[in-house]
Amino acid sequence: MTDIPLTSPPKPNPAVLEERWLHGVMVWFQSFRERPLWWNALTLLVMFRLIFALWEVVAPPLAVAGTAIFVAAVLLDGLLLWALPLKKISFGHLEPQLLVMMIPRLLVLAASLVLARWNIIAGLGLFAGLQTLGSVAYFWGMVIEPHRLELSTLDLSAPQFPADAPPVRILHLSDLHVERLTAREARVLEIIAEAAPDLIVITGDFLNLSYNNDPESVAQVRAFLKKIHAPHGVFAVLGSPPVDLPEIAAGHFDDTGITLLRHDVHPLDLGDGRRVTLLGMDCTHDMAFDEHQFSQLAARIPADAGATVLLYHSPELMPFVQKFDVNLYLCGHTHGGQVRVPGYGAIITSASTGKRYEMGRYDENGTTLYVSRGIGLEGLSAPRLRLFCPPEMTLVTLRGEKGDDRP
Repeated sequence: MTDIPLTSPPKPNPAVLEERWLHGVMVWFQSFRERPLWWNALTLLVMFRLIFALWEVVAPPLAVAGTAIFVAAVLLDGLLLWALPLKKISFGHLEPQLLVMMIPRLLVLAASLVLARWNIIAGLGLFAGLQTLGSVAYFWGMVIEPHRLELSTLDLSAPQFPADAPPVRILHLSDLHVERLTAREARVLEIIAEAAPDLIVITGDFLNLSYNNDPESVAQVRAFLKKIHAPHGVFAVLGSPPVDLPEIAAGHFDDTGITLLRHDVHPLDLGDGRRVTLLGMDCTHDMAFDEHQFSQLAARIPADAGATVLLYHSPELMPFVQKFDVNLYLCGHTHGGQVRVPGYGAIITSASTGKRYEMGRYDENGTTLYVSRGIGLEGLSAPRLRLFCPPEMTLVTLRGEKGDDRP
């Protein structure tokens, strides 16, 4: 283990995530939920009138058609959002979501108006085509893709295991973000039964940000967690403090049989000479504090730890963790961006490390990091959709270097 000199223990900043610009934007859009219906309706009408005026200035013959296309697209978005909770797909508030969905439509409007200055037919064609494509993308991203839960696999060599020992199968879940129990959570249980892992680990964010203090959601997530079992146990850590409110989230695990690791080193003897040591700690997103906490945790790793596995909600500790003797680091938080652009990847990851660790596997200095795309959706005014980024669970297989090839 690398000797990391420690200064005096820092004090955590529990509001560090709320201080980031992204959280502020989400809260601002969510504030429209608190405004009167007439005020939001008037805001929409004023916006539609301004769009009509812009078309009149740039391409007067297209003012009615261009405005009608935009209004129709927004009304379709509103209808889709209204239907989602009725169909038990997702349960976000309509007004903030509708405003967020309008942002790409307004960008398309701007590009189309620029084109229409040179060719009004091409401008209108681009506008109509992209608005239609947007409606298709929204339907797919909100209705279809969030329920296309995948089981990813990760195979790793574990030189600490005897060469002829059977592999250890660890199922990793992250970012459940339960609003109300849906078909997606039922599919999670089906995949657990099909995968038949030796142990299960969950890396935080159990409730949706809009429902993290909702009594019905709290009761439902606890009922759901009670159904998760594995032969060698189920282990969990808490996620982002604004999501997993510490005074509430710790109670999710009462009478579930799940072991919550707050700042713990948990050795497991799985037989046949296979030892796995889990390191679990809370995530504050205050890196100075969390690095210090991890240093203290790493100092407690036993000499006979076997394969060491860190459970921490976010990938943000990876530049620090790789200085220690950690074989595997499992996390989530980024949702893989949730909305990805082909060839570029995540637009936003909500992590201080940006796109450096946005999703999947990373190998650095002997540590393998796996960043899960997660299972659920964030909440507040964050888009209730996934695009080119389906939800996932990950089955990690640890083998001796000449280990058993059995599935």
